[in-house]
Amino acid sequence: MVRPRGSGFCYSEVEFQEIQNSARMLLENGADGLSFGFLTKNAEIDLEKTRKIVELVHSYNREAVFHRAFDCSTAAMQSIYKLVDLKVDRLLTSGLHTTAFEGRRYLQQMQTVFGQQIEILAGSGINPANVLQIMNETGIKQVHASCTELISDQTAQGNQADFSYWPMQPKGSHEVVSEFKVEQLLSAINK
Repeated sequence: MVRPRGSGFCYSEVEFQEIQNSARMLLENGADGLSFGFLTKNAEIDLEKTRKIVELVHSYNREAVFHRAFDCSTAAMQSIYKLVDLKVDRLLTSGLHTTAFEGRRYLQQMQTVFGQQIEILAGSGINPANVLQIMNETGIKQVHASCTELISDQTAQGNQADFSYWPMQPKGSHEVVSEFKVEQLLSAINK
C-alpha cells in the first residue's frame, strides 16, 4: 500500500509526490502491484491522481488496486465506472460499511454488475467465522484479512515517555500478523 499518512484520502501535491516516489521505489524493487486511493476534497474519486498511479503501475506490468478510500467516496456506483475506465485492476472494499460482513449485500451487487470488468476484493473484519458466508453470498473469490493479534511490548513506555499507539490499542502493545489466524482463515476457506 502506498499511503504517506493515516486519516483521509485527499492528498496535497507534496504528499502526492511522495506517493509517486514511493510507488516507483516499490515497483523497481519487485512489488507485484500497489494499493492506493485518492479522493478530492468533495470525496469524489480523484481522476487525475488515480490515472497517474495506474499508468505508473501498469508501466511495470503490475496490478493497480484502488483501496478502501472507495468506501468513503460519494456516488459509489458512478465511482466504480470511473475506476473501470481508468483501468484499475482490483477494488478493495467493505461494501461502503465498516466491515465486509455488514456490506455484503452491496458487495454482491458490485460483483454482479462489475465483476467481469474489475476484480472486487472484500476486506475489513473478515475472519474464519464469516469468510465463507461472505464469499458464498457475494460471489467474490478473493478476500483481504489482516489476521492480527496484539503483542505486549513494555519498552513502548518508560519514565515520562510513551510511544504506544493508544487509544487505538492497549498501552504498551502493537499489532503483528498471527500465523495461527492466517492458518485458521485458510482452513475455513478450504473446507
